[in-house]
Amino acid sequence: MGLVIPWSFSLALVDGYSVLVKCPLRQPGILLIIVLGDWVLSILTLAAASSTVGVVDVLLKSDTSYYPMKFCSRYQISAAMAFLSWFLSFGSFLFNLWLLPTL
Repeated sequence: MGLVIPWSFSLALVDGYSVLVKCPLRQPGILLIIVLGDWVLSILTLAAASSTVGVVDVLLKSDTSYYPMKFCSRYQISAAMAFLSWFLSFGSFLFNLWLLPTL
């Protein structure tokens, strides 16, 4: 997640600048960089979500509970939010990939 926040913030700044200048960023090179960045970040987010689910599974199935159930439920919510983040990031990648041939 350490890369997703700066990537999204920089895209928001570029989008804001293009709105202020009134010049849409519809150049194939720029859109290709955005598509590749979204693709890489969606793969990394899926890997993080999968590893979070692995940790939750180990915590829940261990014979001796090191953490109370309250912490395990927090890890489960964290894993669900990680998969939601991956789903939205992958949706952004697919939408931008769909826009690429229209240029």
